[in-house]
Amino acid sequence: MYKQNTYKILENTALTDTVYKMVLEGDTQYITAPGQFINIALEGRFLRRPISVCDCDESTVIILYKVVGGGTEQMSKLPVGEKLDVLTGLGNGYDISKSKKPLLIGGGVGVPPLYMLCKRLVEDGQTPTVILGFNTKDEIFYEDEFRALGAETIVTTVDGSYGVKGFVTDAFPEDYDYFYTCGPMPMFRAIEKVAKTSGQYSFEERMGCGFGACMGCSCKTKYGRKRICKDGPVLVREEIVW
Repeated sequence: MYKQNTYKILENTALTDTVYKMVLEGDTQYITAPGQFINIALEGRFLRRPISVCDCDESTVIILYKVVGGGTEQMSKLPVGEKLDVLTGLGNGYDISKSKKPLLIGGGVGVPPLYMLCKRLVEDGQTPTVILGFNTKDEIFYEDEFRALGAETIVTTVDGSYGVKGFVTDAFPEDYDYFYTCGPMPMFRAIEKVAKTSGQYSFEERMGCGFGACMGCSCKTKYGRKRICKDGPVLVREEIVW
């Protein structure tokens, strides 16, 4: 179930040259699982901007977003105190009941939803290992926040400027019983070749409505077509048709 509401910006600051952190104040009761997203209306823009939830509490939502076009650039310039029209409680989110020693794999702006997931897994008594993949040292964000949760945190950079040189698949541990991931499709295809267990993929997809009405983000699965915004964004490994 989703809900339309008004949120107030409490913070909107840069974490890197292109990644921003926004804290919104408002009703969060419809955000029930890590991996869900919100859909933000922007003045002058026909389509809302779907952004994954990084974390939330009883009255605030944290999102991390990357400036990649006009809409997100507009977001980066919004002042504290600005009111936004937001849809919350969108998407199915991750199911945390499948693991005891999970592996979390995030690539770039696929990292944010894994933070709330990691937090919930730790609260559940699980011992997650987290791999955060970036192109270069200057792009890294939220490493310290994951470590503060108590998770073993590994950072990879393609150019070797920080952490493990290479891709997230170059840092896979031997000891895990399930994986959760969010990031770009090339990363997913690489994970699919090396992963030893079942897992859940959270897909980044262009969306129209964000709540299942337009079918613009549907994809093929072994069980028919599914809407990434409504039936996803999280799909189980065994149902995905690559």
